[in-house]
Amino acid sequence: MLIYKAIVFLPLIGALIAGLFGRQIGAKASEYVTTGLMIIVAILSWIVFFNVAMSHEAHEVIKVPVLRWIQSGGIDVEWALRVDTLTAVMLIVVNSVSTLVHVYSIGYMHHDPHRPRFFAYLSLFTFAMLMLVTSDNLLQMFFGWEGVGLASYLLIGFWFKKPSASAAAMKAFIVNRVGDFGFILGIGCVFVMFGSINFETIFAAAQTYLPAEGAGSPEVVMNLFGMQLDRSHALTGACLLLFMGAMGKSAQFLLHTWLPDAMEGPTPVSALIHAATMVTAGVFLVARMSPLFELSPDALTVVTLVGAITAFFAATVGLVQNDIKRVIAYSTCSQLGYMFVALGVGAYGAAIFHLFTHAFFKALLFLCAGSVIHAVDGEQDMRYMGGLRPHIKVTFAMMLLGTLAITGVGIPFTPIGFAGFFSKDVIIEATYASHSPIAGFAFAMLVIAALFTSFYSWRLMFMTFFGKPRASADVMHHVHESPTVMLLPLVLLAIGAIFAGVVFEGYFFGHHYADFWKGALFTLPENELVDEFHHVPAWVALSPFVAMLIGFVTAWYMYIKNPSAPKKLAEQQWMLYQFLLNKWYFDELYDFLFVRSSKALGRFLWKKGDVATIDAYGPNGVAASVAGLTQRVVRLQSGYLYHYAFAMLIGVAALITWMMLGSSF
Repeated sequence: MLIYKAIVFLPLIGALIAGLFGRQIGAKASEYVTTGLMIIVAILSWIVFFNVAMSHEAHEVIKVPVLRWIQSGGIDVEWALRVDTLTAVMLIVVNSVSTLVHVYSIGYMHHDPHRPRFFAYLSLFTFAMLMLVTSDNLLQMFFGWEGVGLASYLLIGFWFKKPSASAAAMKAFIVNRVGDFGFILGIGCVFVMFGSINFETIFAAAQTYLPAEGAGSPEVVMNLFGMQLDRSHALTGACLLLFMGAMGKSAQFLLHTWLPDAMEGPTPVSALIHAATMVTAGVFLVARMSPLFELSPDALTVVTLVGAITAFFAATVGLVQNDIKRVIAYSTCSQLGYMFVALGVGAYGAAIFHLFTHAFFKALLFLCAGSVIHAVDGEQDMRYMGGLRPHIKVTFAMMLLGTLAITGVGIPFTPIGFAGFFSKDVIIEATYASHSPIAGFAFAMLVIAALFTSFYSWRLMFMTFFGKPRASADVMHHVHESPTVMLLPLVLLAIGAIFAGVVFEGYFFGHHYADFWKGALFTLPENELVDEFHHVPAWVALSPFVAMLIGFVTAWYMYIKNPSAPKKLAEQQWMLYQFLLNKWYFDELYDFLFVRSSKALGRFLWKKGDVATIDAYGPNGVAASVAGLTQRVVRLQSGYLYHYAFAMLIGVAALITWMMLGSSF
């Protein structure tokens, strides 16, 4: 039991040491303490993974009580760690990537004077994410959920003296609060329906919650936004509200705007947020709540629709971006769309499989991008790179492996291929084979997104490493390979990007599915996608491979064979180019609808409400009246004795007059 507590709390201890005592012990000690504890945690996480997930013994869910938390009315919540296969997978994903980011940051942040604070934030972020994935109830999950939100705000805005970094941090925080509002309403709905927020109780009650087919008139169990809902609709409402939380955290369409701006933080932060931790929290939430989502086909259809639109939308925007980190950020957004499509069609194992493989190759791509930026003195615009391949050979090799993994390079119908080849293909085939009402639409969106992914990934490679150098002679003179402490994490992530797919395919969504998951993911008996996706037509299985090839050839033609083609195409299709370059104008639209209106309302309340009304008639009005009266009273105080005697005599005369005349009325 101690091993599970160590995994969760060692990062917190590291964060506290570096955060509270960083100045006393120095930057080096802060780096070594936090990174050393993370290495221990990563090793322990792999041990837990093999003991829990890969063992053939039927494990009960392991529950490790930490402390009693809240007992109020019907809410009885303890802080306990829930460890099953889903948790074990998330533990290795979170801790492996976080450890490598810690190691990488020792080199990348070498010159930053605030390293103790940075490493404290990294470890705090990891602890919050571990709180989330080990949660045994919805409240504990929400605690970890808000924790990663807070830590992401601190990390994105780490260089807070940059106005753009502060604005990006605020944006991430506010957009996530929109989703989180839906999440907490969803938690409230679940409590109303089941009388508990503990997973065990909810999952046990969910199986018998819906009335049988042909049962009598449904009873109203919930009033949600003025709608009288029966059990079936109440369940759908709760699932959609929980999914709203997932949309915010996992940057799905409409709540995606914060994700590209999060690039303002240091590059290791981008790798940590985008690869394995914060953005995958939404996918984890839906997978964990699969016993509820599986009972609501309408909610699953919405999840599929949003995922498919996100995959397509983000891929279109990624086609024209010039910032190396933003291209990879939109790529993340697109890949999260794939995961939600898999969740929506009921292929929960495929979604987590893609989450697992994506963590390795996406962290690899981000850290390679950081190595490129490190080599060219902080430049991030790919238009000012080119010809870097001979100068940074190791970074190039690692970036190439990451690109091969994300584009899904492999030989169809064989077990030969990179990680993305297996996980992406599984999702596309499962989507086609599913019985979802929008399976055809989702399948088409995913294949098109696969083509676009291949194009913009190879575009990044060709613009950065091939062709003539476009940087200044001074920059090119100083181009250098990153130190070993930055290259070692790249090599380890590359191993994951190569082998994670082929080794684990049979377990996550294959022949060993039931033995591997051990009931951690719930599916209805009629959901037989694990078997059905094997029997799709050959053209379906080939479609992502063909899409990948078309994307590669197009990128090669436009950026190697005929480098003038992109400019000509942009000029010919300038409206479309501007539309994509400006990210479908979502930022401008939200600025018009929400930001300006909020500012206008705030300005009105400030000027008219506060200054013109409250201040004028309140403090200022009263103060002015008192001051005026005081001035008049002060004038009576002349300081001459005869003035006071005269006033006294007038008073006595007035009193006598009143006594003589007034008493007679």
